[in-house]
Amino acid sequence: MKVDSASLKVDSAGLHVLSRQECMRLLSTAPIGRIVFTDRALPAVQPVNFCLHHGDIVIRTNAGSKLAAATRHAVVAFEADDFDLRTRTGWSVTAVGRARAASDPDEITRLAALPLTPWAPGQRDHYIIVTAEQLSGRRLHR
Repeated sequence: MKVDSASLKVDSAGLHVLSRQECMRLLSTAPIGRIVFTDRALPAVQPVNFCLHHGDIVIRTNAGSKLAAATRHAVVAFEADDFDLRTRTGWSVTAVGRARAASDPDEITRLAALPLTPWAPGQRDHYIIVTAEQLSGRRLHR
């Protein structure tokens, strides 16, 4: 992808600041992300596979999991990235928003049709939806 460096915003660390549209496009290419939530009053991070659905981050998990319990109507952070160690290039996108559990049967049916196959073993019929209220991203170019 050709980038017009004259039109890019750069942060204080020299990283290119990504637009919301570019952040969403990059998130759609990442197979794994990390959700940050509160567990017993402490920050917790869990890697998850996910997909985007109408601009929301959708995670499939077990209804009785610690993640499911901790994210009900909670503010969470979500991060995904991709880096090439050889070229020292890459990107990182962070979303912050409120998480909710899908409870409407019609919504659950729609979410079950998404290309979101759990990687972890066991029953995964609980859907967490994170609506990104804040979205930021950075790209590292050589």
